[in-house]
Amino acid sequence: IVIAAFGAFVFFTAPLRAEVIDIDNAELARLSAAGVPVVDIRTPGEWKSTGVIAGSRLLTFFDENGGSDTARWLTSAKGFAAPGQPVILICRSGNRTRAATQFLSEQAGYKTVYNVSGGVNGWLSEKRVVVPATPAMTCSPGVPC
Repeated sequence: IVIAAFGAFVFFTAPLRAEVIDIDNAELARLSAAGVPVVDIRTPGEWKSTGVIAGSRLLTFFDENGGSDTARWLTSAKGFAAPGQPVILICRSGNRTRAATQFLSEQAGYKTVYNVSGGVNGWLSEKRVVVPATPAMTCSPGVPC
């Protein structure tokens, strides 16, 4: 009885984690076309130098110095992707999105988070289309987007 009670306690008190799924560019295109929001977490300089995936939201997770204000970032992200909805994260190569997906999974209550494995570099290497970043695509940390 004690073991069963302990098991129930662990089950009901363990933090919920998102399903973090690595995806390739074909899956990114499919999910984006189906309406799953794409969040480009790179810096403004990176958006300007390479362009961005059409329809993506631009919301920097790590600044140029590697710092991050996760509470402000989350306030903005929730404006277009609530914790109960799936969301796609992309960065330059897929490394920074690892930390961001972990944050969404372990601390923010998101259920399904997609990580684009090759990032924008992989997207560009396949000669896929990018567009210039525009102010309408850009979100300011701390302001619902």
